[in-house]
Amino acid sequence: MAKDSYLVGLIGSGIGPSLSPALHEREADRQGLRYLYRTIDIDTLGVPPEAVGDLVRAARDLGYDGLNITHPCKQLVIPHLDGLAPQARALGAVNTVVFGEDGRAVGHNTDVTGFAASFARGLPDVSLERVVQLGAGGAGAAVAHATLTLGAGRVTVVDALPERAAALAGSLNRHFGDGRAAPATHDRLAQLLTDADGIVHATPTGMAAHPGLPLPAELLRPRLWVAEVVYRPLETGLLRTARAAGCATLDGGGMAAFQAADAFRLFTGREPDSARMLADLTELADAVTAPK
Repeated sequence: MAKDSYLVGLIGSGIGPSLSPALHEREADRQGLRYLYRTIDIDTLGVPPEAVGDLVRAARDLGYDGLNITHPCKQLVIPHLDGLAPQARALGAVNTVVFGEDGRAVGHNTDVTGFAASFARGLPDVSLERVVQLGAGGAGAAVAHATLTLGAGRVTVVDALPERAAALAGSLNRHFGDGRAAPATHDRLAQLLTDADGIVHATPTGMAAHPGLPLPAELLRPRLWVAEVVYRPLETGLLRTARAAGCATLDGGGMAAFQAADAFRLFTGREPDSARMLADLTELADAVTAPK
């Protein structure tokens, strides 16, 4: 039987401004649930990312129903879980942990489904034959899996750490088949974008704490589409520059809202209104960036 009271949380670094608590609690209010969403910031606690296992165990002991996990703990949490959903296992990254009635902690990844749903809604008719992705971290792994699941012919992964790009490309090829992914370095961006259909951006560049562009503006041209993962702010420097260059664009709000909706479903067993949560996300993000 579904409960009517839930305690959930978010573990990560610098998560004080996160919109997840309000996003989840608004949907719970509409469904008549008592739902408390807490942030567990490792910076505030003064503990290293490797302490995520202790935090997960403490949350389970304190009666939490589940946790969201964000940077830099999405990979580090895995050894501390009792099981993984297939998608999380394939990715090697977890952003949602559900505590079962038997006490087991099972890891899931809703970033993949969140990005896929957002992309299908926001850029439904673009070509996916040749995609260049910037970023190979936890979010990068999720969106690369989503992009290939959506039917991309080939994803070229570019990362500041070449070994990380190579590791992600290798994992993608093992999962989707040889030749579906390849690593590349930043000095090849101009050449890669000459033939690409679109760009997926999955690095922190563009966030309030990391302003700037992840690539030279002159590399953007009208026939490229640009999909962003950053959602605070919704309009990043990359999206502004891409739109000015005539590119079709997708902000990170859809991914944030749809992954939250999938996590809400996992925590509660109830069906969320994804469209309503997307509207909430937009309203909350606009309120943060509105002039005071």
